[in-house]
Amino acid sequence: MERNITSSAAATATVVTRQWLRPSDEAGITPPRELAQRESGTIEVLLLWYAETDRVELAVRERGTGEEFHVQISPSVALDAFYHPYAYAATETAADDG
Repeated sequence: MERNITSSAAATATVVTRQWLRPSDEAGITPPRELAQRESGTIEVLLLWYAETDRVELAVRERGTGEEFHVQISPSVALDAFYHPYAYAATETAADDG
């Protein structure tokens, strides 16, 4: 589910409220803004930005199996990670390792 918000600069951004996204580790943080989204076969890739913490995250889900991973990435490689998410899977955050 998505909803549009309008900033003070009158620009519209999409706030992500997809059910498959994990809840934020930070209490009280607003949902991320979806910078980009693409699907390829059964794979869905989201590029997310958390404005309050200025954090960029890549979220990848395989719809067939329900498996997903989330990787915090540097803004300087965000677009490359969006198009090549499995190259960045090895940098998956320790929070997902338990």
